[in-house]
Amino acid sequence: MTHKHFLIYKPFKMVSQFISNDRHQKNKRFLGELFDFPEGCMAVGRLDETSEGLLIITTDGKLSHTINNSAAFVKEYYVQLDGEITAEAIEQLKNGVEISVNGKQYLTNECPVKKLSKTPLLPQTSQRIRDDRHGPTSWISVILNEGKFRQVRKMTSAVGFPTLRLARARIANYSIGNMKCGAVLELDDDKLRAI
Repeated sequence: MTHKHFLIYKPFKMVSQFISNDRHQKNKRFLGELFDFPEGCMAVGRLDETSEGLLIITTDGKLSHTINNSAAFVKEYYVQLDGEITAEAIEQLKNGVEISVNGKQYLTNECPVKKLSKTPLLPQTSQRIRDDRHGPTSWISVILNEGKFRQVRKMTSAVGFPTLRLARARIANYSIGNMKCGAVLELDDDKLRAI
């Protein structure tokens, strides 16, 4: 069977699923509005509703499981923070911080974290983000080989710099490049298996 795979740039305020039977979600936006995806498609991993960026969509459940459970499939995030992050806070993030996962304390894995010298090139967002008139902001890159629920937000909050904007910029060898918000690119089956 030939599987189908897509890269998408998930917009802010869109749920990482195709449909919902939950009546509380009737006013939400879902991935299916971006493209006429084939039957059986699933999002590989998730981005929470208030995060944006790169998401892989596939019809291959086995591949989805491999990507979600392999430390080789690192994910890079660009994160805008409330405040000018300190070198000390970056070191804490690199070495692992305690966050709450399912009501229990969890120490995050060591990971590469660096302050970005300039604002990354991301598509325009509908998200309203306060500007520097209300205090400084800063940007960091965080590369994770794990993915707990709202992990990046919890990590930056734990070191005193809450997240204002969060975009996944890369999954393994695939990056957002110059993708526009809501863009959908079909991928070659063999290439995706090689990453």
